[in-house]
Order: sequence, then C-alpha cells, then structure tokens
Amino acid sequence: MSGPSLVAELEGLVEACAARLGQALALEELEAVRVEYLGRKGQLATIMSRLPGLDPDARREAGKAANTVKERLTGLYDGRLAALNRVAMDAALADFDPTVPGFAPFGGSLHPVTKVTAEICRALEELGFSIVTGPEIETDYYNFEALNMPPEHPARDMQDTLYISDAVVLRTHTSPLQIRTMLAQKPPVAVIAPGKVYRRDSDITHTPMFHQIEGLLVDEGVSMADLRGTLTAFVRRIFGPATNVRFRPSFFPFTEPSAEVDISCVMCAGKGSTAAGPCRVCKGTGFVEILGCGMVDPNVFDAVGYDTERYTGFAFGMGVERVAMLKYGIGDLRMFFENDIRFLSQF
Repeated sequence: MSGPSLVAELEGLVEACAARLGQALALEELEAVRVEYLGRKGQLATIMSRLPGLDPDARREAGKAANTVKERLTGLYDGRLAALNRVAMDAALADFDPTVPGFAPFGGSLHPVTKVTAEICRALEELGFSIVTGPEIETDYYNFEALNMPPEHPARDMQDTLYISDAVVLRTHTSPLQIRTMLAQKPPVAVIAPGKVYRRDSDITHTPMFHQIEGLLVDEGVSMADLRGTLTAFVRRIFGPATNVRFRPSFFPFTEPSAEVDISCVMCAGKGSTAAGPCRVCKGTGFVEILGCGMVDPNVFDAVGYDTERYTGFAFGMGVERVAMLKYGIGDLRMFFENDIRFLSQF
C-alpha cells in the first residue's frame, strides 16, 4: 500500500470514530469505542503496524499523519467523556433535595486502653505527679541492674524478657524511667511513667505487648502511710468512693517493704458471689488485685546516688489493660487487640 492511501485510511478513522462516539450513551459504550479505535489492538494501531513497509519518505508522512489522527481521536473521546459526565452530574443534581437532613459521619471512639490511660494519668496528675516518657528499647542496666536485679538474680525469672542482645532488651516494665528520672534530677520527685512494655507471654490474661503505668515519689520523710493514702485516694478516684482497699505483703526486688493492692470486686460489689453463684472474677474472695507497690529499696537509691539517710520514697505500678478489664467488665484480654468494631464501638 502506498503512503497517500495509508494517510487517507488514517484520516477516515476520525469521521468513523466521531460517528461511533456520538452514538455512545453510556460510559461502558464509550469505553468500547475507545478500545476499538485507540486500544493496543485497535484500528489505529493496526494501520500504524503497516508503516514499516513504506519507503522512508512515505513512512515519515504517514507517521506524522498517524500522530495527528491519534490526537484528534483522543480529543474526540475526551470531549464525549466530559459530555456524558455532565449529563450524569445534571441527573444526580436533579434528584438532590437540599432540604433533606444529612447523615453525620461515624466519628469513631477512643480505644478503651487509651481512655483508661488518660483517666489514670489525670487522676495521678491531680495528686501532684508529672508524666515522663522514654525509650521502649532499654539497656539491661536500666531495666534490671539499677532496679536491684543484678545478673543471675532470681527475680529476673518473674519477667519473660525479649532480648535484642545480651545487654539490650525490650523493656519489661516502665520502671527504667524511674531510674532515668532520678539520675536526671534531685528530690523531690513525683512522676508517673505510662507506656508500652513487652514480655514473652500470650494467653487469655497475657499478651506480648501491653501497657503499664508506674509511679515514683521521693522526698524527705516519705512513709508507708503516704503510700497507702495516695493509692487509696487514687483507687477510689478510678473505681468510686465506695471501693474498699486492702494492702497485702508481697515481694518486688526494687521495693522493701512491698505490697499488693486489692480492691473490692467490681463484679460482685465485694460480696464474693452473684445471683449465678460464686463470683468468677474474685473467686469468691470479694477482692481483686489491682496493682503492686512498696517503699523504694535503698539499693535503688544507691544506684542513682540519692542520700538514703535523707530521702525515702515509694513506687507503684499497674497494668492498664487489667484496670480497663475491671472497670468495664471485660473477660478476655485479647479483645483489646482484635480491632473488632462491635467491641470498640461500645466505648
């Protein structure tokens, strides 16, 4: 085929395509026309595939004509597409009634762990504590040794640690921030340290990552009575003024003496039983554990250079998920991490 006849064939595509586009009344029909004329195997591509058989001058002329035709076909298609979109928009606006009330979008809600964390921090800030934060990847020194847990100390077995190296760990509690704070400032100190912590646990009551809030108060003349008064006021701020509080002797390597704090069971109101029988949460005792606490061990003060003759202090710590479970009556810790909208929307 000669160059002029190929050019004429190319130019004939414009008129034929324009007629087909004018007949297209829907976007699906318009797309079919585009594929027929401008697709990889369309009519334009088929004609252009014959260009290599022409002599150089004719091929140059036909190639120029092919580019021009392609631009015109594309312009015709874009124009028809815009026209169909305008028709669709006009039809949609014709059915639009601006007097009909709108629908408010669902704004979501705070995660229960976030809500309880904020409530705990707010309550403790009202008692005079300041919030401190720090790294989730810690050295063995800050996570264990400075907290009176040297290498081979049996208390390390209480925490299933995730090690990055022999001397670097994912923090197992937020207590390292107590050490960092005491190294950075002299007493008086009154801080709380909320944040994520990590341990090798995973079952109905444990997850590999969870949230803790730990507190520290150091000053002259701080006693166990101050600890009891502070935590009793805090617990009643979170669970209500009628909450009974008791302290049981316990052991923590960085406090001495140490205690567990129990509150009257929120499920059975401290009675130990419900209409269905013995309370499964408190196991019939009427009390549930809520946090651990104690007077700061002198060895911890020695590690940060505090004068143990002059200063005393207390520390405490709690799991946020446990507080949330008791506060909202949640029976399975894993529900906090499953992202079930039916669960989360309740909060």
